Amino acid sequence: MPVLDLSASSVDLTRTICDIPSVSGDEATLADAIFAAISPLAHLEVYRDGDTIVARTDLGRDRRVAIAGHIDTVPINANLPTRDIEVEGRPHLWGRGTVDMKGGTAVQLKLAAELIAPRVDITWLWYDNEEVDSDRNGLTRLARTRPDLFAADFAILGEPSNGQVEGGCNGTLRAIARTHGVRAHSARAWMGENAIHRAAPILARLAEYRPREIAVDGLVYREGLNAVRISGGVAGNVIPDLCEVEVNFRFAPSRSVADAEAHVRRVLEGFEVEIVDAAAGARPGLDAPLAQEFLAAVGAEARPKYGWTDVARFAALGVPAVNYGPGDPSLAHHDEERVSYAQIEDVERGLRAWLSAP
Repeated sequence: MPVLDLSASSVDLTRTICDIPSVSGDEATLADAIFAAISPLAHLEVYRDGDTIVARTDLGRDRRVAIAGHIDTVPINANLPTRDIEVEGRPHLWGRGTVDMKGGTAVQLKLAAELIAPRVDITWLWYDNEEVDSDRNGLTRLARTRPDLFAADFAILGEPSNGQVEGGCNGTLRAIARTHGVRAHSARAWMGENAIHRAAPILARLAEYRPREIAVDGLVYREGLNAVRISGGVAGNVIPDLCEVEVNFRFAPSRSVADAEAHVRRVLEGFEVEIVDAAAGARPGLDAPLAQEFLAAVGAEARPKYGWTDVARFAALGVPAVNYGPGDPSLAHHDEERVSYAQIEDVERGLRAWLSAP
């Protein structure tokens, strides 16, 4: 089993955990290493649920902060092991997971080991299966088995935010729009009805769709409605009788899931639509006292989070939550994923200063 040295620099720790492949569903090796590194620390109570690890201080502080990060990545595409590169004269760590989100995870591991007497009690969470359907997410499972571990006055997700604070997040919904036809030999196409051709109006509506920008509690969120996958056809000489267009709607946190579903059905009116996955967004939560203290302490600028993150899970439980982590979100899942040393170090410095302040 790989050994994690929590006394190493946060950059070196990022390199080590990135080089432990942990594509969603295959996080056990990294989870084992985290559990082995964290369990001996006397100032933490450690709990494990599958490949999700939770570590808590119990110092009797009057406030508690939850700080979470997922340990899985999207599939590797010839971008491991990591390597050190220079971008515009500055050192970066390149490779899968450096941005999303093992830089943030490494910072959290290092601080969990070193902050023996923080100003607030802390619940650290490292969890599996964030990059796949929400019912597989480690936090979904943990909410069923140990909902008490979500108790907090404020939460921070170490998702990539360029070292700035991103409040809340957009919601996300996936739908399948279907068209039907009749199979026939392609040499006698007039005997059938082509389901793929019938899907053309769906694609046209999505191509013409103009997303809205919506202000929510002082931050402006941009929505998006896009086709992300299309399938149909059974053979090279058969007129297809079924076509399915998968659609993803990213919606502002002012909308509920029901509102988002109704909107998608209106846009695709006249077609068969099945909602296959949905997760509500989260309002920014920046008006909470701890959030204001946090912003001031790290000197960060508040921005909206366009992607969905697990801040929504905390927000649904009444816990205000923000995203704060190293890495450029536009490079998440990119084959050229890379993070600067400076951002990892800056996020560590910001969190350490806030959590250590008297």
